[in-house]
Amino acid sequence: MKYLLLIAVPEAEDRPDDIPPGCGTWSEDTVRRGVMRHTSQLRPHAEARTVRVRDGRPQVSDGPYTEAKEVIAGYALIECDTAEEALEVAAQHPVASYGAVEVRPLLEGSGGPLG
Repeated sequence: MKYLLLIAVPEAEDRPDDIPPGCGTWSEDTVRRGVMRHTSQLRPHAEARTVRVRDGRPQVSDGPYTEAKEVIAGYALIECDTAEEALEVAAQHPVASYGAVEVRPLLEGSGGPLG
């Protein structure tokens, strides 16, 4: 099953130029294990835009869609045999020690080329 790991850091640490220590090693380890499918950092949350359509008209606002102390700074798409394995992989991410890693199973067969 595929899982999306949403990597959340404290808002003050949302600096994509600063790769958190250990993230490169974590990525290499997950590739070596054969579970990594894709990963990327995101641009700062201040560059985000949110789109809502109301009464048939798009409304675009600056920034993330919620007020939060943590912001999504990156993601990883992994594939694991069990939910427990996905949680283990997430727990090994360096950001889990000071931020958060949300683990979301993908709805099988709901996506584009990755399925």
